[in-house]
Amino acid sequence: MIETPTKIKFATVWLDGCSGCHMSFLDIDERLLDLGDKIDLVYSPLVDYKDFPDMVDVTLIEGAVSNEDDLHKIKKVREHTKLLISLGDCAVTGNVPSMRVPFGIEAVMNRAYTENVTRNHQMPTNGVPPLLPRVRPVHEIVKVDVFIPGCPPPADTIFFVLTELLEGRQPDISKLTRFGK
Repeated sequence: MIETPTKIKFATVWLDGCSGCHMSFLDIDERLLDLGDKIDLVYSPLVDYKDFPDMVDVTLIEGAVSNEDDLHKIKKVREHTKLLISLGDCAVTGNVPSMRVPFGIEAVMNRAYTENVTRNHQMPTNGVPPLLPRVRPVHEIVKVDVFIPGCPPPADTIFFVLTELLEGRQPDISKLTRFGK
């Protein structure tokens, strides 16, 4: 009988952000094949899985918590994840999504759904989750185990962190990235 190595259950999640961190993750390119030997992608906006699994070993979380859906999602993800990684400046600091906060929810919604449209000037009643009064980084809502700053973080940094964690080591990224890089 041939023994197959156990792969870790791996997920990526997208909250309020631009998806640049997921694009940077994909920029790992052919090294994704190396990761594929060690991970089983069980949830991601990059695949068609609809429900977050019961338990995941490692989750990369991109984006800030800015609406009710984000808030519920990050709490569920944390409950069902052993190691949570905040990926990118939006997840780590709130970054660009938090720029709406000084204007207030009503002004932002009015600008988006009445002032800047040419047809059907009205506030949505379905499909748009209520905004939170303040955009928050992930660690203000749930415990985060590893932080990878950057806007977006370089693919090499993401690959380094993942391979270090897969080898059981705590990654030191102090020389690899910084906020906004």
